[in-house]
Parts: sequence; C-alpha cells; structure tokens
Amino acid sequence: MNPRPASGRAAAADRLARADRSRTFPPLPVRTGARGLFAESWWGSAWLDALETSALDSARLARGRTYARDGHVDTINVTPGRIVATVRGSRPRPYSAEIRLRTLTDQEWDSLLDAIAAEPGRLTALLAKKLPPALAEGEVRLLPGPGDLVPRCSCPDHGRPCKHAAALCFQVARLLDADPFVLLLMRGRGERELLDALSRRNAALTAREARDQAPAADRPVPYRRGPGTGGGPQAADIEQGSAAASGGGPGEQPAPAETPSRGVPARSALSDRPRPPLPPPLPLPPQPGRPPALPDGDGLPFDPSTLEFLAADAAARAHACVSAARTPGVGTERTAVHSPFPALPPWEDAVRLTATAHPTAGLTATTRALYRDLAAATGRTPTDVARAVAAWRQGGPEGLVLLDTPWNPPAGDFDRARSALLAADLPSLRPRHNHLTDPDRGIQLRYGHDHRWYPYESEPGAEDWWPAGPADPDPAGALTTLLAR
Repeated sequence: MNPRPASGRAAAADRLARADRSRTFPPLPVRTGARGLFAESWWGSAWLDALETSALDSARLARGRTYARDGHVDTINVTPGRIVATVRGSRPRPYSAEIRLRTLTDQEWDSLLDAIAAEPGRLTALLAKKLPPALAEGEVRLLPGPGDLVPRCSCPDHGRPCKHAAALCFQVARLLDADPFVLLLMRGRGERELLDALSRRNAALTAREARDQAPAADRPVPYRRGPGTGGGPQAADIEQGSAAASGGGPGEQPAPAETPSRGVPARSALSDRPRPPLPPPLPLPPQPGRPPALPDGDGLPFDPSTLEFLAADAAARAHACVSAARTPGVGTERTAVHSPFPALPPWEDAVRLTATAHPTAGLTATTRALYRDLAAATGRTPTDVARAVAAWRQGGPEGLVLLDTPWNPPAGDFDRARSALLAADLPSLRPRHNHLTDPDRGIQLRYGHDHRWYPYESEPGAEDWWPAGPADPDPAGALTTLLAR
C-alpha cells in the first residue's frame, strides 16, 4: 500500500519547519574598541565560560579571540546541535570549524515550555531578546557546562579547541548576545516552532481556566437516567436548569435570551486598512560581490573551486539583471525587462563561464587546468577552448560566432571599408566573405553582424588566426590597434 502523499499545506508547513531549524548569519563586523570581555550579556559570558573551562591551551584561546575580533570567521550556520563556519587562517583556503552541542529530548522540551508558559514574564523577556536566569538555570539547563561543547576543525591542529574553533565560539557568543533564540535553536527547536507551541499551550491553559471558573448555570446539564425511561435528563433537572438560566424561580416569566453579538469579518476589517509605503530599494553596488573561498575537504561530492566558480557567475548574472531593470519615471508605464543572459547552447555557455570567471587572467596554471577540464567535457582540444574564450572576451556571443562561421555581408559598409583603409594610408586587405586579410603580415579584420570589426592575428603564412584586441565600429581604428601590437 503506497503512503498517502502529503497535502500542499502539510508540505508547506514541513518546509517552514525545516527552514526554521536552520539560521545563517553573515560575517560579523570587526570588533573594535576596548579588549575587555568579549560577550556583553551574562548568557554570552556563560557560553564562553563553558569553552574556557574545558580548553586545554589558553594560548589557542587567545589566538582564537584575536581571529574573531579581526573578522576571520565567515558566514555562520546554526542548526540543532551543530554550528558550522569557515575560518580564514594563514593559508589561502579557509578551514571548516564546527561546534557540536547536545539537543534536548522531547520530555525536556515539554518541561521547558511548561516553565515558560507558567510565567508570562519569561516569554516577554525572550521576545525582548533577553534570557531569564530562572529559565536558563532551571530544571532543564539551557546553557552548556564544562565539556558540553565539542569542537571540530579541518585544520591539522589537534588542539581542543584549535584557534579556528575557538574563534567560532567567540563569534557565537556575540550572536547569543543579540538573540537568545539562537541558543534554543542549538538545543533543538527554532523560534517560530517555539512560539507556535507556546501559543497552543497558552490557549489550552486559558480554555481550561475558563471552564473551571464558569458558573454552575453555564455548565452542561448532567446526564442522568430517569425512572421508566430509556435515559436522558429528568424533567426536574430540565425545569431547574431552565429557571436558573432565565434568572427567575418557578412560575416566573423567563427573561428573553440575549442575542449574541456578531463580530466583524476579518476581510471587512482589513479591506481599507492603510498600508505604509515600501522602503526604497537599496543602491546597486558598482561590482558584483565575490563569494567566500570554500575550504578543502576529503570525500566531498563536489569540487569546492567549481562551486566557488558557479557562485561567482550567479552573482555576476544577478548584478547584470538588476542593472538592466530600470525603475520607471512618474507617469510612465513599466516595460518588460528582458534578461541580459539569453539561453545558450551548452558549448557557448561553457565558454561564457570560462571567459567570465577570470576576465583578465592569462594562461596561468588555474586557467590551463580549467581549459583541460572543459576540453575533456566537450570533446575539443585545450587550444580550441582557449581560442573560443579569447573570442568571447572580444565580442561575446557575436565574437564566438565569427570565430568559426564566415558569412557574406550585403553591399555597403563592408565594401566601403577597403576605401576607408586606403584613404587612411593603411595596408590594403584582400576581401573574402566577411574577412579582410593580409596573410603576409598575419593580420585580419572580420566584419560582424553587429556592424563592428573584429581584429585577428596569425603567424605570417600559418593561417592560425586568433582574436586580438577589442572590436571597433571603425575599420581604421581596429586595424590601427592591430598594427600597433
């Protein structure tokens, strides 16, 4: 029997629950000023006490504090029982530091939630981003003690903790200063999940108290079997209950029942509700950001450098898309914004990725390895890849098309180009298709569909043409640049 698929609402709730149990914090700013206590709250200091009492080397702690203060800890991810971040050390690639902490059991969570629900001031303090001491040090201990923090790191230092894991612990103390719900997430549950559970507990507690305090007349008539009947409340009970409900004794005219007031539908209450205007968009940065360097790891299902490569490309594409979107002026209609990155065949997209990864890099060891990998994946030679990358950097998709595909331009600019070159006292070039070539000098101009001239060069007589320099709408300018190389 196949399991019944979850409904859309249940699937959405499951996604929200998973997202609530994972929080990612950007790198914290460099800490400046006095070099006193690192944590500002008492619970942040208690977190560091658990680290310092179990550390085996105070020198490593001091270096970890310096790393944290100087901003060596990158993005921090917090999930139940686990805190992970990359920490930049003395080597080019950062290390992956990790802190583990035991999560609470379901019974411990029930006790903790009962303790919060029993004292409304505790929930008020949590919502104000403060941790009540009575809650943290109650029956269920929230803060870690000596030996509860288990550090791990990908660095070769086997200290417990090493300076990278210690730096992560110091930065986590700053997160706890700002939001004690981070500590509750480490112990196993997210903020939304906790608030929903407390809301249900408070509703049940309110309903139980209201039921216990209700007058006898408002309670349901008890069910008693009458003599000679098949069951049901006796007539006297019914009459007594009716009289009590009407507020009069036997023989008195019962008061008319009050019509319960009807509420206002939420849709009507919120239909004309004024809404504040949206804040203005943030300014666009001049350049797309670079993703953080990922640490090396053994047994990973992916290459860290490849992931960095794709992340950098995604940032560049997003920056270009936002740059292309223009806010319409007052009284103008919003027009559709087309993506500056149209869909490309796999080969062209691979060339684009390679060309934009290091736009100004030459044939370094990294680019040679990249060319070899791309050549093996596409069935081409590394020379073909290098030539295609040069063509893309020269003119994008049009430059790549002109690399391998000649075409016959109509009469007009192409025919007038030879006369313009002669008038500028430049060498005469032989036309063929969209090419103007001087094989003895090893120079060539290619006319593109975008009405620009693309310079190429080769060893004289070799016919091994390579893109050389940027495209130019003026053939004389393109040829002058080529001759000056």
